[in-house]
Amino acid sequence: MSQGPTSARGTKGASASGPGQADVVRIPRPAGGPGRGGPFAGMNVPAEKAMNFAGSAKRLLGTLRPERLWLVLVLAMAVAGVVLQVIGPRLLGEGTNLIFSGVVSKQLPPGMTQAQLIAALRAAGDNQKADMLSAMTLTPGAGIDFGALANVLTWALVLYVLGSAFMWGQAYVLNGVVQRTVFGLREQIEAKINRLPLRYFDSIQRGELLSRVTNDVDNISQSLQQSISQAVTSVLTVLGVLVMMFILSPTLALIALVTIPLTLGITALIAKRSQKLFVQQWKNTGELNGQIEETYTGHALVKVFGRQREVGERFRQKNAELYEASFGAQFISGLIMPAMTFIGNLVYVGIAVVGGLQVASGAMQLGDVQAFIQYSRQFTQPLAQLGSMANLLQSGVASAERVFELLDTEEQSADPVGAALQSPDGAARGRLVFEDVSFSYSPDKPLIHGLSLVAEPGQTVAIVGPTGAGKTTLVNLMMRFYELDGGRITLDGVDITTMSRHDLRSRMGMVLQDTWLFGGTIRDNIAYGRPAASSSEVLEAARATYVDRFVRSLPEGYDTVLDDEGSNVSAGEKQLLTIARAFLASPSVLILDEATSSVDTRTEVLVQKAMSALRSDRTSFVIAHRLSTIRDADLILVMEAGQIVEQGTHASLLAAGGAYARLYEAQFAAPVAEV
Repeated sequence: MSQGPTSARGTKGASASGPGQADVVRIPRPAGGPGRGGPFAGMNVPAEKAMNFAGSAKRLLGTLRPERLWLVLVLAMAVAGVVLQVIGPRLLGEGTNLIFSGVVSKQLPPGMTQAQLIAALRAAGDNQKADMLSAMTLTPGAGIDFGALANVLTWALVLYVLGSAFMWGQAYVLNGVVQRTVFGLREQIEAKINRLPLRYFDSIQRGELLSRVTNDVDNISQSLQQSISQAVTSVLTVLGVLVMMFILSPTLALIALVTIPLTLGITALIAKRSQKLFVQQWKNTGELNGQIEETYTGHALVKVFGRQREVGERFRQKNAELYEASFGAQFISGLIMPAMTFIGNLVYVGIAVVGGLQVASGAMQLGDVQAFIQYSRQFTQPLAQLGSMANLLQSGVASAERVFELLDTEEQSADPVGAALQSPDGAARGRLVFEDVSFSYSPDKPLIHGLSLVAEPGQTVAIVGPTGAGKTTLVNLMMRFYELDGGRITLDGVDITTMSRHDLRSRMGMVLQDTWLFGGTIRDNIAYGRPAASSSEVLEAARATYVDRFVRSLPEGYDTVLDDEGSNVSAGEKQLLTIARAFLASPSVLILDEATSSVDTRTEVLVQKAMSALRSDRTSFVIAHRLSTIRDADLILVMEAGQIVEQGTHASLLAAGGAYARLYEAQFAAPVAEV
């Protein structure tokens, strides 16, 4: 069926009752806009905004604020773990000193003191050896003190075990912090989606939106998990190691400090170049997901028109763009780690040379130089980790900005406080009145202007007209899928803008041409209209709408599991299921948008009878192109360009010979063609 300017999406084939349903309706797109043209369309997505790295990173960290007490515990355990692990090399250095001193002492003549030995060396003119031995604790003739050595190694083992336990504990607690934060973020996104206006869902591809909700959120989780842990432990390790290095040798510590400005400079230079590529990477990821979702949703149409090659080429193009952005981002940011390693090796060489000279001069012991070399490794490694963490952080912040953009999208107007649906006399009858209603999708293109109409309870109102006349828009305004530009609509005397959307839609049922079924049993799909319905009520609705006939022929009956696209039932059977769903909801206002377009003629006759029973004692709006289906309507509205140009019964409109008569003749008059 060719529809008017809008076609509902997300409430397809379902009663609009029930909380938590996303209001999703497709509205007109500008030419060449995103998603236009189905699986063969171009993907002209607006260019990504410049990355606000600092602001987005600050906001991302702000999401951790509710977990601040746990973060304090994480910090405390990280401090304890780093302190214990930083002390370890100092103890191992003492062990090296014990071994070296013991080996040297064993080679010295017994009976002399260390002072006498050093004096003898100086008297012999061997001042360098005397200086080296003066920095050591020697007992000439004695060997290695294995008792003292065992004591030192035992303490080192205890410190390393305790340090590892604290680091494991902080990683465990941090994992809980991050996962709870991401859990809350997903909940915010879910709630936000249900508060977004319908225009938003038309301005973004479905695959792009799904990418933000899934890929980007998962990337945020991974980035927070790794970057926070690395950042805390790396910074603490750098500070702790720096203190120990200054205690051991201020001279060697100054050599190690040279790495800090070099690290910061190289990291900033590389990060600046790679950040734009990370933004482009996640933008291209969303675009590719959008194209894949669109193509595979319409895969039958692609094959029918033989456009597999074109679709495949567009996929390869987008895939290549994603590859280039991802490769560039990872390659450029990946240069940080090799650069840090190169700087660390230079520092290592410098410390080894200067430390060796200090040992020879007696300024340091061999074990102290060994400890210092270990500290230099511990010092440069976290700096390298901080540098390599930059690419992970940039990727995470790029994803966070995309998620924050979704969360910052302008929401639909809030429901009035304490709003409820209540007719003046307490009865729910279904009287709908349009009073001088005006509406347009864009200010420069008015669609409906000054429309007035009254639909009485129990009346069936049919709406006909050419494509783009505003038929579907009219029912979307009843459901408050869009807000009016002027005038008002009342339901049983109550302005619908003073009601909550849930209360309003709980009184309306909607069956669309585009059916919607979810993955689940046939019984569950029918019960979606009223979850509290009993099995007997579901069965009654199925029988009344002739669903029971084909369900009985299925091996599993009502327990037959449908996939999320209902591909294991026919199009007509899917439409019957959505009609049964609306029947079960028993709304006071029923909206049928070409609801029998996919059923065969014989079934349509049966469904029309069911619809007659369903429409009794409630207001019904029927949008139809097949005029044969609306002959018995109480009131037929003929719309053109957003205006009601004619109204009346089928017979009176035919007699008037106006727009309705022309539509009827065009549909049923046999064409005359020359052969």
